Amino acid sequence: MDTALGLTLGITGGALAIGLAGFGSAIGIGLAARASAGVLSEDPEKFGSLLILVALPGTQGFYGFLVGFLILMKLGLVTGKIPALTPFQGAEVFFSALPVALTGLVSGIHQGRVSAAGAGLVAKQPGSFMKAVILSALVETYAVLGLLGSILYLNGIKF
Repeated sequence: MDTALGLTLGITGGALAIGLAGFGSAIGIGLAARASAGVLSEDPEKFGSLLILVALPGTQGFYGFLVGFLILMKLGLVTGKIPALTPFQGAEVFFSALPVALTGLVSGIHQGRVSAAGAGLVAKQPGSFMKAVILSALVETYAVLGLLGSILYLNGIKF
């Protein structure tokens, strides 16, 4: 059996979880921050509210990092006790990372767009801040489902 291929597949899955979810968060934060900067140029007093809207799309990156770290632990790269993985087992680990990687990528970008629109809402109607947060948080639901899916799949893999 090619254990190097199994380990490589597993590590690649962990890297994708971290990279794609982080990529989605970075884009989402950038979108929300640009919109918020425009609002702040007119009304600097809204910084606290806008900071929350900017930070919301960043959670996907944390979810991806968590799954990536769990994969590193499962593969023994943290303890140094690396199991001999078959390519099939490596593929299992790889595919367990995809839910958080893909939902983190897509939801991070879309949550950033919703947060950017929320910044516009806060600019015109400051009392509607919580409405903007709730709308943005609804997108987060799918990132959380991706996180839970990846953790459940990962925990189901035995080697």
